[in-house]
Amino acid sequence: MRAVSNPPNPFAHHSLEWDGPEPPAELQLFEEHARSVLSRNDSPDIGFEYSLNPYRGCFHACAYCYARPTHQYLDFGAGTDFDRKIVVKVNAPERLREAFKKPSWAGRPLVFSGNTDPYQPIEAHYELTKRCLEVCAEFKNPVYIITKSKLVRRDAALLGRLAREADARVAVSIPFASDADARLIEPFASPPGKRFETLRVLHEEGVPTTVSLAPTIPGLNDAQIPEILERAREAGADKAFMTLVRLAREVRPVFEQRLREAFPQRADKVLRHLANMREGQSGRFHERMRGEGQHYQLVEQLFRKTAQRLGYDLHDGVRPLGPSPFARPIEPRRQLALFES
Repeated sequence: MRAVSNPPNPFAHHSLEWDGPEPPAELQLFEEHARSVLSRNDSPDIGFEYSLNPYRGCFHACAYCYARPTHQYLDFGAGTDFDRKIVVKVNAPERLREAFKKPSWAGRPLVFSGNTDPYQPIEAHYELTKRCLEVCAEFKNPVYIITKSKLVRRDAALLGRLAREADARVAVSIPFASDADARLIEPFASPPGKRFETLRVLHEEGVPTTVSLAPTIPGLNDAQIPEILERAREAGADKAFMTLVRLAREVRPVFEQRLREAFPQRADKVLRHLANMREGQSGRFHERMRGEGQHYQLVEQLFRKTAQRLGYDLHDGVRPLGPSPFARPIEPRRQLALFES
C-alpha cells in the first residue's frame, strides 16, 4: 500500500503530485464545531432514519469503504486522505442535547454512525461517542451502533443500561473470519478474533448484538460466511445481515490496488465477479442480484441457510415498531431565595 494514494477528485480544479520519495501518511486531525449532528435518511432501502457521525474519515482504512467519496466534499482525497485526515466534531454531544430538547424530536432510533466508525482509535481520546450515548441514556433515546472496533467494550455497561431502559443494539461488522485476510483489506481495524470477543462481552452485559457480514466480496470472503456466522452465534449474536460490496467510482481504484497487492493470485477472479455486477443499484441483496448469475444466488443461499440453521433473526432494519421510550428529563426549577427582592 502506498503511503499516499488518492483517486482524482472531480471537485478539484488543480492537483499536485509528490516529486520524490513517498512521504509518510501521518494522522492529521481537524477539529470542527458542527452546526448540527443529526443526519436524516428517507430512503426505503436503508433500515434507519436518523444517524450521527462524530467523525468524518476513518483510521481503519478499509479498502472497500463506501464513505470514501464523501471526503472529497471537504477538498480531501478518497484514498489515504480518508484514512489519515480525520474531522472531529468536538461539540457533537452538546448539539445532540440541543436536538433532543426540540419539540420536533420524537425519540426515533439513532444510528452511530451510518458513515464512518464511531469507535475508531481517536474515540479513546475524544470520547464523543461515549458522551453522545450518555445523552441518549439521559433522554432514553433508542440507539443502534455498527462498528469494527473492540473499543465499544469500554461502553458495554452504558449500552447495557440503554438496552434495559430504552433500546440499544450493537452490530459488529465481521466480513472476514481470518485475522490475516482482514489485516490485508481492513489494516487498522480490530482483528476479527477481537470482534468475536467483543460480541461476547456485549452479550454478557445484556446488550443485544448483530453480526454484519459487510461487505461480502464474491470470490474473496464468501467462503468464510459459515465460520463467521457460527462463531458470532457462539458469542451471543442473535441477528445477522449481509451486504454485497458496491464500489463507487472513487473507491474502485483504492480497492483494486489493495486487492492486487494483498491477493495477487485471486485478484483477477474477484474483479471479474465485480465487473458483472450492476453498480450503484439500490435495494436488498436478492433484488440487486436478480439476473446477475448463479454464483450470487449461491452466496445468498449459503448465508440464509446457515443463518436459519443457527437460529438467527434475519430482520435487519432498526425502524421502530412501537412507541418510543424517549422522555425529556425534568429540569429542576431554581428555588427562589428566601429573602429575594
